[in-house]
Parts: sequence; C-alpha cells; structure tokens
Amino acid sequence: MEIKLRAYKIEDTPTILNIINYNILHSTALYDYTLRTVEQQKSILEDKVAKGFPVIVAEIDGFVAGFGMYSEFRFREAYRFTVEHSVYVNEEYHGQGIGKLLLIELIKLAKIQKLHTMVAVIDAENKSSVEFHEKFGFKTVGIIKESGYKFDRWLDSVFMQLILE
Repeated sequence: MEIKLRAYKIEDTPTILNIINYNILHSTALYDYTLRTVEQQKSILEDKVAKGFPVIVAEIDGFVAGFGMYSEFRFREAYRFTVEHSVYVNEEYHGQGIGKLLLIELIKLAKIQKLHTMVAVIDAENKSSVEFHEKFGFKTVGIIKESGYKFDRWLDSVFMQLILE
C-alpha cells in the first residue's frame, strides 16, 4: 500500500466531507453537532488555501484516506506565527501510519512558512490523539475543563503545543 501526499484539490471535497461528517456523528474529535454540506466544507477548505495555509490529502490508490491542514490559531496580529492544525483519517484506514505522514508534512510546511508554534486542541477523552501528538514533541500546555458539550456530557479540551524553531 503506497500512501501519496499531495495538495488538496476541489474534487477531494466530498470525500473529506465524509470523513468530517463521520467524526461529527461518531466522535468528539469535532465539537460540531450538525453535519456539514459539500458547499460548507468546500468554503472552509478554500478559505484556508486562499489565506496561504496548506490543506493536504493522503491518497491510497486514488482514494483520499485522510487529510490535514492548519490555519490561524487566533485572529489578532500578534498570533500570526501560531497555527492550529487538524489531522483526520478515514475510519477504515486508522493505524496504517497515515496520520503520522500527514502530521510530519504539516510540521515541515509550517517550518518552511517560518511559523513559530503549532497548537492542537484535542478532546481529553481522545487519549490516543494526545499520545500521538506527544510522539512528535507536542506538550500539554493547558486543559480547559467542561469547554464543550456533546453526546449529553461535558468535555474537556486539551491544548498541546509544539515549538517549531
């Protein structure tokens, strides 16, 4: 199985949407409740690209098995060297190294763009994501208790950070 990383193309949107909507319905990886439409997802992705941020996909035999991206952490000018990233893998491809390849590429791209720090915001119940990020040098820098509410329970947000320089 060969995993090919490449830049997002607009025709990837429906497959990316399926990954996002699966996570909305079945996980706390996204704190959204409402499924997105193709147009909403396209707008989100195109906005990141228009701002000069990468959206990359992991492709296996022509199928988008995962994607990753980063964009503004906050909207104040002083935060311009800090980005928040996301990595999502189709549930049928978990455990095959796709997330690792995507995160390595995002870190590389952030360094090329001379960014200073990457932030991950992870649901505290998602221990595997926290451990995954730790393998790449991310450190937990804070936990916001009961910051989200989904599936009839309060959720804590773990903030993790990687200094790039």
